[in-house]
Amino acid sequence: MKRLFSAVLSTLAATALLVSVSPPAQAAAGRVAVFSTEFVPVKIYEDPRGCNKLPPDSHVLVNMTDADVVVYGDPFCLTPGLVVEEEHGSHVAGSGSFSVKD
Repeated sequence: MKRLFSAVLSTLAATALLVSVSPPAQAAAGRVAVFSTEFVPVKIYEDPRGCNKLPPDSHVLVNMTDADVVVYGDPFCLTPGLVVEEEHGSHVAGSGSFSVKD
């Protein structure tokens, strides 16, 4: 009986290790729009994922995704950032990048 219990417990433990507990990473659904100047078309990021470098002359970011966006002062998403909530915008002059918050 001990062996059967031990075998069942081992099988359950192995199965638990194989099953991923967290959902797979997915891109945010929607768009992030970045306005630079009146002479440059608006840059649209469709379903953004990962770290996205902002154009050097960026002025305003509009978050039209279903998740929060974090704006960073560096181009590698490494510094502390400013959270831009869903359906909100922010001035981003002097910022370097943005990412979607999980």
